[in-house]
Amino acid sequence: MADNSAVRYVRPNYWIIYNRDAVFQELVETKAAVLSLKAIPHQRDWVERLQEIQLKMEVAGTSRIEGAEFTELELETALSPTTSVSELITRSQRQARAAVNTYKWISEIPGDRPISTGMIQEIHAHMVRGCDDDHVPPGRFRGPDQNVTFGQPRHRGCNGGAECEGLMGELVRALNQEFKGHDPLIQAIAFHYHFAAMHPFLDGNGRTARAIEALLLQRAGLRDTAFIAMSNYYYEEKANYLAVLAQVRAAGHDLTAFVVFALRGVRIQCERLNAEITINVKRAVFRNMMFDLFPRLQTPRKRVIAQRQIEILKTLLEGEIRINELFRKLESVYTQKMKAPVPAFLRDLESLVHLGAVRAVSTEKSKLVILRVNLDWPQEVTETDFMRRVKDLPKAKNHEFMSFT
Repeated sequence: MADNSAVRYVRPNYWIIYNRDAVFQELVETKAAVLSLKAIPHQRDWVERLQEIQLKMEVAGTSRIEGAEFTELELETALSPTTSVSELITRSQRQARAAVNTYKWISEIPGDRPISTGMIQEIHAHMVRGCDDDHVPPGRFRGPDQNVTFGQPRHRGCNGGAECEGLMGELVRALNQEFKGHDPLIQAIAFHYHFAAMHPFLDGNGRTARAIEALLLQRAGLRDTAFIAMSNYYYEEKANYLAVLAQVRAAGHDLTAFVVFALRGVRIQCERLNAEITINVKRAVFRNMMFDLFPRLQTPRKRVIAQRQIEILKTLLEGEIRINELFRKLESVYTQKMKAPVPAFLRDLESLVHLGAVRAVSTEKSKLVILRVNLDWPQEVTETDFMRRVKDLPKAKNHEFMSFT
């Protein structure tokens, strides 16, 4: 039975309309963030790791917006290539598996392949097959009398059948024609909105809308090093996301509010990813300097100590850690040939702190110390400074670190 209280869909007079002045500043800042992300130096293995994280965030976000509930372990199981489909117990897990396969498939679509209704149907089929095809035909638009409601307040999609197919055809033609006069980022956002407003399929519309947006963002330059998890942003801002979609529809499909909202998301996600890549750059520079300077110590004894200190730094480059946990990780390094491994470990660590390579912070409620590398150290010290600091290391035997065992 139709929900007669739901806000009815009205065909837009214009497929892409917004206040250019109102979106200008956000567009400029977003374009700057995209260019900055693309320009930052990187290594391929960093990008591959970061892309895996971004894809996981994208899949988790697009699934959770639709109400999927799973623990982190359940999500990891669903996304693991070693997990067979038969091992995926819940619908949410199967949806997550379908989503990750869809995004991987999208990433391989040639950039010169035109967006068509057929491609949209393919994307939907990938998104629902194996998880929702018990109640929605993969890739098939809604038929006559197959209508849907969604969102808060409740909205109706366009009427099923000929109207649905005709409007999708109009939207795709607009994307390939009048949209071309607008920034590619805005094209992606506009298509996302109109697709979501129509809701052309019985289910999987939100996931498909965000997947198509991801494809269009790739074609706007957010590809390879710059793939960003917009669905994660939409999930974090779910209330605002749904509210601004409703606001645009109430404004006669004036896209201004959603364009500003989505551009801000692109900028925020770019800045987050940029920060992650910057940290990897700093770690690489730190690692290079570490392997360059410590082996230059002149006496055999200092070179042995330097090898132990390098092991400390290599471990800390993986992330901050408590002092007792650090010793447990490196215990074999200090117990092989040393009668007093703990004092030796503390001396090595104190030297690294005095050299400025390591930062130590005491916790308030215990005597344990949190350690992290100083990633700015390569910019703070020269080779001459390093040698001078090594020479001036304190000789005292009283350790500033308290017991940690």
